[in-house]
Amino acid sequence: MSMEEFKEKIGRVIRSRWLVIVAGVWIQCTSGASYTFGLYSESIKSNLHYNQSSLDTMSWCKDMGANIGILSGVVYGMSYPWVVLLAGALQNCVGYGMIWLSVTQRIHRPALWQMCIFMFIAAQAQTFFNTAVVVTTVNNFPTCRGTVIGLMKGFLGLSGAILIQIYHTMYEGDQSSYLLMLSWLPTLVSVLFMFVLHIYPTSQEDGKKTLDWFSAIAVILAVYLMVAIILENVLPMDTLSYLIICLVLLIFLLSPMLVAIKTELDYSSIMPLYTKPLILQENFPKEIPSQAEIGEQRLPVRVAGIDSGIAEADSQRIQKTLPPISLMYSEIPQIEDVEVCSNDFNDRSQVNSGKLERGQNFNLIQAMGTSDFWLLFMCMACGMGSGLTTINNMSQIGASLGYTFTEISTLVSLWSIWNFLGRFGAGYFSETFLHSKGFARPIFIAIALFIMSSGHLVIASGLPGSLYVGSVLIGICYGSQWSLMPAITSEIFGLQHFGTLFNAIATASPIGSYVLSVKVAGYLYDLEAEKEKHFEIVHRTSLIELSELTCHGSHCFRLSFFIMSAVCLLGCFIALVLYLRTRKFYKQEIFEKIHFQSCHAEK
Repeated sequence: MSMEEFKEKIGRVIRSRWLVIVAGVWIQCTSGASYTFGLYSESIKSNLHYNQSSLDTMSWCKDMGANIGILSGVVYGMSYPWVVLLAGALQNCVGYGMIWLSVTQRIHRPALWQMCIFMFIAAQAQTFFNTAVVVTTVNNFPTCRGTVIGLMKGFLGLSGAILIQIYHTMYEGDQSSYLLMLSWLPTLVSVLFMFVLHIYPTSQEDGKKTLDWFSAIAVILAVYLMVAIILENVLPMDTLSYLIICLVLLIFLLSPMLVAIKTELDYSSIMPLYTKPLILQENFPKEIPSQAEIGEQRLPVRVAGIDSGIAEADSQRIQKTLPPISLMYSEIPQIEDVEVCSNDFNDRSQVNSGKLERGQNFNLIQAMGTSDFWLLFMCMACGMGSGLTTINNMSQIGASLGYTFTEISTLVSLWSIWNFLGRFGAGYFSETFLHSKGFARPIFIAIALFIMSSGHLVIASGLPGSLYVGSVLIGICYGSQWSLMPAITSEIFGLQHFGTLFNAIATASPIGSYVLSVKVAGYLYDLEAEKEKHFEIVHRTSLIELSELTCHGSHCFRLSFFIMSAVCLLGCFIALVLYLRTRKFYKQEIFEKIHFQSCHAEK
């Protein structure tokens, strides 16, 4: 192999959409700091002398920041992924940096509203990281959006466990130093890889087999982390043990790069030079090709990123290499064409009555004018709100039930595993059932919310081990909604404003969390703690004043979990309504078009 050929192969890897997947995985693996709030919340509460309601208010601001990502979607639509990542990096560094300075008392103790602002800024960074990664990868793999979203959201779910393993290795036992780590590690990773994220026009197939390799790595990594967490809880661990666990973890995280290199080199070895991926996203327009261009099975020269002065013969050859497999759902011929696998493009996606139909490109205002938008929004408020309330209060729930700090840390870490399984599993299996049976994705939200309701009842029982069992059920079902919601949003409302739309629906999460966490769980906990404090003052012989409100026993959160169980049942009913409204659309507009792709690709 000559040096020129070697450079060309390296260039193909650097400019491939598979490297975008790798960069997305690494960014997501460090972006989920908000999911570990239960680990450092006790440090904030004790050092700043907060009661449970104050801590829940701060937690709600975290949820607001981590889920109100409309701004990140707007920025993405107006600029490029690296701009979004850079903005997120700056917010992350400033937000967590200020929280660390406050907790360690390196600055004057801030007021609660100031801490809420710091937490909001820190958590808001997560939406910028997430939007840049998810929207870019979905545009690179439009026909595998469920799998890709599940993969990206899954690694984000794993990030909590990954960050805690790094914390054990570097700062074991020092929660304030963990806050310092959160201020620099996600910032560094996003800055290092921000120029890798691009949308690449490609003539490759959908890459399902390669995505399955990435999925296998994710599952193996999740199993490894689960085993490591259990061992850390059962066996005494020293610094060397944590270091070994962390080094093996880093090896797993590097393995996606090997898959990306092998896939791109295998592909490039059988493709002519003129079909290589493109370097600059600036050459790729944000608007999608016209229906006429798609109907002729070609893309305009500007989309292919080719200089306008290229020879006409080369341009024609390039257009011939672009297969219909890269078309989005809303741009694929309808069922009449599917039956005969015709090349004729029957454009039924045009607006006939001035009203957009499902699958077309809605903007935010148009989407908000539909019932589908608000049904999905209410489902997320019920499911995500109750899930966030559980994880945000994990330390206090565990303490009230008599769990040790190590056990609570284990619960928080394992939550990341269950969160991953839900995110990855829901994306992967909903895609499988959609492609094979035409099942509408909203039915999976209904199933998840029903199981989630059961999980809340398990924790409410207060039985030994109930927090472990309940957190598994709630964690998996909570995670599943984070992959199902974006996929459903992109299918019903199109990809053109995808970043803004799915972030708008995600605002349901902090709204539900505020009601359930601050107004329900926090209020009821403080009420029970006040009763307990009054009882101890009346009956104890010691004259020492109790320093803070604490509650011990299963009664502290029992009523809260009963309420959250009922809320999830309500969300299940709403999801069923959405399923009944969209099942015909999924069967005729999505399922049949997917089969058209397969039929046309075989030809």
